[in-house]
Amino acid sequence: MSESLHIVCPQCRAANRVPGARLGERPLCGSCKTPLFRGEPLDLGVDTFDAHLQRSELPLLVDFWAPWCGPCLMMAPQFAAAAEALEPQLRLAKVNTQVEPTLAQRFGIRSIPTMILFAGGQELGRHAGAMPAADIVNWARSTLRTREG
Repeated sequence: MSESLHIVCPQCRAANRVPGARLGERPLCGSCKTPLFRGEPLDLGVDTFDAHLQRSELPLLVDFWAPWCGPCLMMAPQFAAAAEALEPQLRLAKVNTQVEPTLAQRFGIRSIPTMILFAGGQELGRHAGAMPAADIVNWARSTLRTREG
């Protein structure tokens, strides 16, 4: 991967152009100097969601969840482990549907946990139900390969 990608900073939401070959070198935001990747999912809300969906050129894997959902809570550490494995090739994020019902409605979330994989601002695939980290990683990579192939 040699071309540059636009990556939105998780802290200040500035768009950063990062050479693809340098993604694994723990790049910092040019504006606020915080790491662009933390190895953990971002918490997104209505005020931050579209910046990562539309301004970043990384695929975005979002876990729609709620704090009262037992399977969601069981999957949370699995999703965090998947973030460690998938970053910096993908950005992983979480949306609390109890706090952000408009995002849940916008994407037609009917059961939780539901994961949606986006690329180029478009939905590539979704999966409802809890998964272990290895299955999350495999599902995301397989869904991306299907799009590319």
